[in-house]
Amino acid sequence: MRKSLTGLIVASTVLTACGFADSRINPVNWFGRGQPAAVAESTEAVNPLIPRRGGLFQRDRAKEDVYAGTPFDQVTSLVVERVPGGAILRVTGLAARQGIYNVRLTPTNDEEEPVKGVLTYRLEGERPARPTPVGAKPTREVVAARKLTDQQLAGVRSIRVEGLRNAQVARR
Repeated sequence: MRKSLTGLIVASTVLTACGFADSRINPVNWFGRGQPAAVAESTEAVNPLIPRRGGLFQRDRAKEDVYAGTPFDQVTSLVVERVPGGAILRVTGLAARQGIYNVRLTPTNDEEEPVKGVLTYRLEGERPARPTPVGAKPTREVVAARKLTDQQLAGVRSIRVEGLRNAQVARR
C-alpha cells in the first residue's frame, strides 16, 4: 500500500511537470481553460441574485426587519474620518448597563438627508431580555461606524449624533 501510494504521487508529479503539460493525461488539464460563452439575453430587467419563487423559509422572509434599538445613555466621542469617496462617521457611546448589542447609527429622518445643513443620527442598541449588571465604564463602551458618501455629504455643514443625555456635533 505504501509503495503504490508513493508511486502514484511520483507519477502525478512527473505528469504535471514534464512534457505532458498539454496532454489529456495530465490531471491539471482535465477541465480545461475557461472559454467565452454567449449569455442568454432577457427582455425584462431581472436581478439574478433575487430568487423568483419562494423557498423553504418564504414566510420568514416576508416579515419586515424591525429594529428594536433604544438610544444610548451618552455619546462620548464623535470622529469624522475622510476617505476616498466620502467619510466614515465613528461614534463611541456609553451604555447605562452591560450587554447592549446590535449597535447602530440610525438616521432621525427616513430619507437620511440633512435638515438645514445638519445631518442627524441617533446612537441605538438592543438590550438583552434578561437583566444585566451595570459594570465598569470600559465594559459599557461601544463603537459604531457608518460610511457616508460624497453625495450624502453634499450640503452638510455639521453632523450631529444624539444619545439620551447628550449629543456630539462635528462641523466642517
